[in-house]
Amino acid sequence: MPPVATGDEPDSNQEDRRELLKAVVAASLVTGFEMFDFTVYGFFAAMIGEQFFPARDPLTSLLLAVGTFGVGFFMRPLGAMMIGAYADRVGRRAAMVRTTWMMAAGTTALGLCPPFATIGVAAPLIVVAGRSLQGFALGGDLGVAASFVMETAPAARRGYLLSWQFTSQGAAALVGASLGVLLSHTLSPAAFTAWGWRVPFLIGLLIAPVGLYVRLRLREDPPRGATAENTRMPLAELFRTHGTAVILATLMLMGQTLPVYTTVYYMPSYVTRVMHMPAITGYLVSACSTVLLVGIPPFAGRLTDRLRRRKPLALISSAGMALLVYPVFLLITHAKSALPILCGVGLISVLLALGAGVTTLLVLEALPVKVRASGMAVSHALNVAVFGGTAQFIVTGLIKWTGDPMSAAWYVAPACAVSFCALMLFRERPREP
Repeated sequence: MPPVATGDEPDSNQEDRRELLKAVVAASLVTGFEMFDFTVYGFFAAMIGEQFFPARDPLTSLLLAVGTFGVGFFMRPLGAMMIGAYADRVGRRAAMVRTTWMMAAGTTALGLCPPFATIGVAAPLIVVAGRSLQGFALGGDLGVAASFVMETAPAARRGYLLSWQFTSQGAAALVGASLGVLLSHTLSPAAFTAWGWRVPFLIGLLIAPVGLYVRLRLREDPPRGATAENTRMPLAELFRTHGTAVILATLMLMGQTLPVYTTVYYMPSYVTRVMHMPAITGYLVSACSTVLLVGIPPFAGRLTDRLRRRKPLALISSAGMALLVYPVFLLITHAKSALPILCGVGLISVLLALGAGVTTLLVLEALPVKVRASGMAVSHALNVAVFGGTAQFIVTGLIKWTGDPMSAAWYVAPACAVSFCALMLFRERPREP
C-alpha cells in the first residue's frame, strides 16, 4: 500500500532544501573567506618581506617572508587533529564556529601589525603569531566543512555541492590577485609597499560578522551514523584502522597542493623577483588562472556525479599534471610577455579544477563517519604542511642556490608523479545508490 500524502511533505522537503543551501553557503562562503585571509599573504609576500624582514638582498627578504608563510602551514596538522577530533565528538557546526573566531583574530594581527622600522623585532614575532593562529584554524576548518557538506548532501549530488567549496577557494585567490592588480596599478610603488598591501587583510576581517552569522544559524544535527560511543577517541581510531588511507590521501592531495602554490599563489613573487617583470604581470596571471579555478569546479562536480566510477577522472587530472609541469615552467622561463605565462598557468589551473573535487570526494567516501572529519582534516593538513607550506620556500631556495629559474620544475614534477602513484593505490569505495 503506497504511503499516504500528509500535506506536510512539501514543507518538509522545502525545509530540507533550505538546510542544504545553508550548509553549502556556510561551508563554501566562510571557507572562502578563511582561504582568502590565509593565502593573501602569499600574493603580497614581497612587500611583507620588506616591511617585517628587512635585508640587503631582496631575494633573502623574500625568502624570510615565504618562510613565515610556511609557519601557518606547520600549524595546520595540529589544528586538524584538535578541531577535527572535536568535530567528530561534538559536531561539525560547533567546530566551524570556533575556527571562524580564530581566523578573524589571526588576520587582525597581520593586518594591523606595525612594521619592523616602528617596533623592531616584535613586528616579525607578531606576524609569525598571526600566521600560526590562521594555520591552526584553517587546518581544522577545511576538513570539517567538507565533511559537513558531504554528509548533508544527497549521494547523487555530492560532487556538485562539494565543488562549491573549491569554487569559493578559487574565488578567494581571484579576489586576492585582483586586489594585487588594482593596488599595484593605482598606488605608487612606495605607497603599495608601505600600506597598500594591508588593504586585503582589512577586507578579510569581514569573516567575523559574515562567518558567525551564517554558521550560527545552521541546524546542529549529529553526523549520520555517529554515536557518542563511536566518536569518543576519533584520532586513535583513525590512526589505528585507517593509517594507510591517511598516508595515501596525503600524497594524493599533494598533487593538487604543490602546483597551485607554485604556479598560482607564488607567481606574483616569481615574476617580479626571479623573472624581473612588472608586478602587475604576476598578479594578472594569478587573477586569470583563478578565474578557471572558480568557473570549472561546478561543471567538474556535475561530471563527477554522473560517473559510475570517480577515480578515472582523478587519474586523468593527476597524470596530466605530472606530464605538463616541466613544459609549463619551460614556457614561463622563456616568456617575453604575459601571454605565454597566462597560457601555461591556465593549463595547470584547468587540471587542478578538474581533479580537486573528485580527489577530495574519494577520500571523504572512503572514511567512516566516526572519523571522517578527523581523517579529512589531518590528510589535508599534513599535505599542505609538508608540501604546500614549504613549496615557496623550497622553490625560492633552489632558484637562489642554482641560479636557474627552471629548478622549480625539478621539485614539482616528480612530486606530481608520486601523487599519481598514490592515487593508483587508493581503494575507491563503491558509490551509494
